[in-house]
Amino acid sequence: MRSLLPLLFTALTVLPSAWAASLDPHYYPHRPGTRWTYSSGETQLVGAPVTHRGVTVVPLSHQFGSTTYSQDMLEYRPDGSVWLRGVNAAGRLSWYAAPLLVYPTGPLKPGQTWQSSTGTLRMTVTVTGVAPLKLAAGSFNALILRSETVTGGKASVQLSYFVPALGIVRYQTADGSTIDLQR
Repeated sequence: MRSLLPLLFTALTVLPSAWAASLDPHYYPHRPGTRWTYSSGETQLVGAPVTHRGVTVVPLSHQFGSTTYSQDMLEYRPDGSVWLRGVNAAGRLSWYAAPLLVYPTGPLKPGQTWQSSTGTLRMTVTVTGVAPLKLAAGSFNALILRSETVTGGKASVQLSYFVPALGIVRYQTADGSTIDLQR
């Protein structure tokens, strides 16, 4: 019995803190009013939660200047995962029959992969590593997320650089150009 005490102590002290980290509501930021401005001129703005089809979603607006071009309807689940339920573009809400998993329950770690699909859209995301970045918005150690999206038989790959509690600080598009967080 004595040899089990260190193991029990570890389980009671380490596992709850790991579980709590995975449920951190700030790991994937979504507080209404949160704003990111990128070098492309795009601003992303988190709106107040709304209910569509019985599901509470948080709209993430994509804006250039004062014009909103689209909104991602994101569901933040109690387990900490983030799901794309639909997109509102040109005043028309396209609700997905099956939501897309944007982020699994955190914390993310290198080597982790997740897949999701809806209709003809398939997405595979892999955390490929960590990169130090110096940007106008600051210096970060960002997780590199490699996203492969296949729609209509055509594949594209994008890299996103994610910082927990802050969000995406860099996008690297399929053509290799980069879009950096400005503020």
